[in-house]
Amino acid sequence: MNEATASIARDGSGESGVQLDLIQNVAVSISVEVGRSSLRIRDLLRLGQGSVIELDRVAGEPLDVCVNNTVIARGEVVLVNERYGIRLTQVVDPEDRVKHL
Repeated sequence: MNEATASIARDGSGESGVQLDLIQNVAVSISVEVGRSSLRIRDLLRLGQGSVIELDRVAGEPLDVCVNNTVIARGEVVLVNERYGIRLTQVVDPEDRVKHL
């Protein structure tokens, strides 16, 4: 394996590992998804201030934490010094996270 690529390597035990030192300074976008919905364009054009879009999630259901549009965890909203945060309640296995990035 050459040093310029961050690839999954096999060690003697057969377990997959990632050369994290090669990718640790790469910036990624983190977002929290409350839910999704799809609309026809005519319905989208009718939206205005005060419109409500129904989402596919039930109230109280965990929110998806995404990195570059890939779900890496789920959690719940919390307040931290008058700002919103998210407490992780379930985290996707690290090996699976890297596969989908």
